[in-house]
Amino acid sequence: MSASEPQRQFALEVVKKLRDAGHEALWAGGCVRDQLLGLQPKDYDVATSALPDQVRELFGRRRTLAIGAAFGVITVRNRDVAPIEVATFRTDGKYVDGRRPESVEFTTAEHDAQRRDFTINGLFFDPVAQQVIDYVGGVADLKARVVRAIGDPHQRFAEDRLRMLRAVRFAATYEFELDGATLAAIYSMADAVLEVSGERIGAELRRILTHESRAYGVALLADSGLIRPLLPELWRHAAANDEPWEAALHRLYALQAPSFPAAVTALVFGMVDEGQLSAIAGRWRLSNKELDRAAWLLKRMPAILTANTLPWPQLQRMLAHPASTELVSLAAASLPADDPAMIRCRRELLRPPHELDPPPLLTGDDLIAEGFKSGRHFSALLEHLRDEQLEGRLGSREEAIA
Repeated sequence: MSASEPQRQFALEVVKKLRDAGHEALWAGGCVRDQLLGLQPKDYDVATSALPDQVRELFGRRRTLAIGAAFGVITVRNRDVAPIEVATFRTDGKYVDGRRPESVEFTTAEHDAQRRDFTINGLFFDPVAQQVIDYVGGVADLKARVVRAIGDPHQRFAEDRLRMLRAVRFAATYEFELDGATLAAIYSMADAVLEVSGERIGAELRRILTHESRAYGVALLADSGLIRPLLPELWRHAAANDEPWEAALHRLYALQAPSFPAAVTALVFGMVDEGQLSAIAGRWRLSNKELDRAAWLLKRMPAILTANTLPWPQLQRMLAHPASTELVSLAAASLPADDPAMIRCRRELLRPPHELDPPPLLTGDDLIAEGFKSGRHFSALLEHLRDEQLEGRLGSREEAIA
């Protein structure tokens, strides 16, 4: 969601208030990058020479949160718009856990820019003078459409391994190239990405796979070597650029606004089985709901691709499922529009709801009420009754009981 004009105004007011109190204050990071790209910033961050306690004193303790104070970050709240993070200019100490510095030292804007990840994220903007402040060459890299690590890329990635994956995400999102030295550093350090928590990896991959540039993002994961530790099940296919891998890239490119489970299915179909999918979901910390949806889609992909040859009850079960739209979208991304399977799916989906998905004649509770003993056979029995109903051989509850 993009930031609103009121939030932009609030960010300007924060800067002015800090300056009126004698402190240096600038917009920093992503909001500057997006603004220079002609995009609406998603949010605004302010960097300042004011110390955390000074920020809290200036804006009042009721309006501020000190959750990130140890790293110089104070959140300033506003009743009407999203809060803004105000961070003191800093340099970082050693990164002992590959994620956070063990200490920080407050410093100048120029030194603060040097500790950031990529040049395009190391820019400052003076919203009063309407002036970009660039200590790291970020403006030139935006114009060249390049993602480049600030300073030594090996050091940047050693500080936080997730930056390797973020580099891919930024390049894919803005359709930039990865700088050669940055790409080489990622390739040499790719295995270290597994030192990052599954939750953080999953969050980045979710953003890559659900973005409209998902196919380019996955291609960059392969080119950078990150696909090897993140998806070893696919590494052989990606390294060889074989037919299943090329088909996956095509599906990802053709897929329209997929959910994360649908995008995962588009990526792995033809290269993994359900057991391997479960292992992937565990590594990326997918929710049970996401795994169940992806597993359902993966299992039914072969059938939907031959929908023109399926018995109607089998196809009807898939088209009546809550995930049917995603399944048909995956098929549409895999087949020509005039493929017989797609023609049949489109035709059958035009049926009225009472024909496409009639209520089942019996449920498990109905069988128990009729004196049947519950057990594993219930599922097979209910499935048989549902097939008979959809084939038109059973038309009432009484017939199903009989």
